[in-house]
Amino acid sequence: MDKRLKELEKKIGYTFENHKLLERAMMHSSYTNEKHLEKYRCNERLEFLGDAVLELISSEYLFGELPRVSEGELTKTRASMVCEPSLAMCARDIDLGSYLLLGKGEEATGGRMRDSITSDAMEALIGAIYLDGGFTSAKEFIHRFILTDLEDKKLFYDSKTILQEIVQANKAGNITYELVGEEGPDHNKTFEVRVRIGGQPYGSGKGRSKKAAEQKAAYQAIIMYRSMK
Repeated sequence: MDKRLKELEKKIGYTFENHKLLERAMMHSSYTNEKHLEKYRCNERLEFLGDAVLELISSEYLFGELPRVSEGELTKTRASMVCEPSLAMCARDIDLGSYLLLGKGEEATGGRMRDSITSDAMEALIGAIYLDGGFTSAKEFIHRFILTDLEDKKLFYDSKTILQEIVQANKAGNITYELVGEEGPDHNKTFEVRVRIGGQPYGSGKGRSKKAAEQKAAYQAIIMYRSMK
């Protein structure tokens, strides 16, 4: 087995009985295309399975942790926990992108750092653990690497909504987001956005999409706004 994948096993605290499952979880479609392998051999089928396992385990967790919260709020909270940016953040915590098998084109355009790819790989890894070690092993992994720091994750990925609520409650004026810069080639751009409240600058953020940059700017604005109160 590849030395790098053994390193990943150590990092996540789980050793596979069937190492082919781990290898497949890290195999992006760009790699199978380039190697002329069958489509089903990439990690997309494991991603499909892992998504379902993650939804069940996160739902069970929230149901137990938040006994007085309505179905609508539970759904909203779960969505913020298992959305693409949140899973990508969890993937970055274990540097999952560095273990991926990518095609040369995807490698050259920054695929290892792309949220859509790393979040999918995270779900594929969950699917692989579930097939290899069963529900309990998958649950342990999800609790350890995904269902952590929920308040921070919710604040970060709902930051635009939360900032809007804070500003409205304090009648602080309108919120505007302005694009102040972008860098990098078209296929791998980074955007910088500044947020203003009542015309005054309150924070800025960078991201690989304008939406991600706005969320980061809003997060900084919340921190700044609260520190001034």
